[in-house]
Amino acid sequence: MSKITIEHNPSEERLKELGVANWEIWEKEISKFPIDFDETECAYVLDGEILVTPAGGEPVRILPGDLVSFHAGLDSQWEVVKPLRKHYSYDYPNGI
Repeated sequence: MSKITIEHNPSEERLKELGVANWEIWEKEISKFPIDFDETECAYVLDGEILVTPAGGEPVRILPGDLVSFHAGLDSQWEVVKPLRKHYSYDYPNGI
């Protein structure tokens, strides 16, 4: 299974069902840094653009409107290409 799964432009119903509007918000300026995930994070990108490169893998471009699961065990390099603003939650241990 891929360590990053993306659902592009999920419906409003789907976002409501997951309670995305109540998730915390995280913002990050243009930068590069490593992130290793000990637990699965689910995120919904509001603004910005990121390139996430799994260790030993190909870069994954993530854009506004993407609902993403970064699965536990993912070691990755992040490049915030455009200032990032995203909702995030750790309430879905198996991803969404």
